[in-house]
Amino acid sequence: MRGFRSMLYPYVVWSFIMIVIPMLMIVVYAFTKEGNSVTNILFTLDNFKSFFNDTVFIEVLERSIFIAVITTVLCILLGYPVAYVIAKLKPASQVTAVLMITLPTWINMLVRTYAWRGILDKNGLINSILGLFGIGPIKILETGFAVILGMVYNFIPFMILQIYNSLSKMDPSYLEAAADLGANKAKTFFKVTLPLSLPGIISGITLVFLPAVSSFFIPKLLGGGQYMLIGNVIENQFLTTGKWGFGSAISMVMAVIILIAMYIARYIDKKLSVKGGLD
Repeated sequence: MRGFRSMLYPYVVWSFIMIVIPMLMIVVYAFTKEGNSVTNILFTLDNFKSFFNDTVFIEVLERSIFIAVITTVLCILLGYPVAYVIAKLKPASQVTAVLMITLPTWINMLVRTYAWRGILDKNGLINSILGLFGIGPIKILETGFAVILGMVYNFIPFMILQIYNSLSKMDPSYLEAAADLGANKAKTFFKVTLPLSLPGIISGITLVFLPAVSSFFIPKLLGGGQYMLIGNVIENQFLTTGKWGFGSAISMVMAVIILIAMYIARYIDKKLSVKGGLD
């Protein structure tokens, strides 16, 4: 047991240096005035007041939440059928299908997102295909559609894998029982399959919504700086304007939103686990 505990020490030290200390620094910067010396730190809420009193930043926050919600909904609508089909395949085929889903994630997300610029550009692949039919060129890059497309592309594997895990663990006897009771395929799906897969959907929502709401490089690459989200605002405050206090305050606001979202997801997941799905 002592040997096992000693193996945890490097991880604890690494977590403290790389996670705890930066978080404490963000809290300190958020609640103190810029330019204060270490020995003369003054507590203030000015950074938070500046954020909530500026309608532009509030609009950016609302837009970020809206984009994250749209991305999550699209990932569910597109990912559930894929996960359902994979779960119905033979075990060997399931392994291959899951590998195909996860294969793009082996490439750096920044590289994958940048590749979409060439696809969506005015002279890119999509407009070249449309040009064969006498359509276009259509402005796709640097639009809200491009940003949502990039987010769905990057985050949908997480949704598919979570739903697939729930579906693959489902007891087939439930489906047989529903068929014996006279339920058709549609009724069996909505009364049995969908409720039992809801924990996977909730986990997928968590894994998609949280990174989507705080993403900054996808809007930057595919939005071209014309479609700013809250992650871009935080990046600008730290790297461009140098207002670390204001950037830290926005980061804390986002942290609270993320914690609330995680609590709601965990609460719903716990309720579903107790009830075994929806009634």
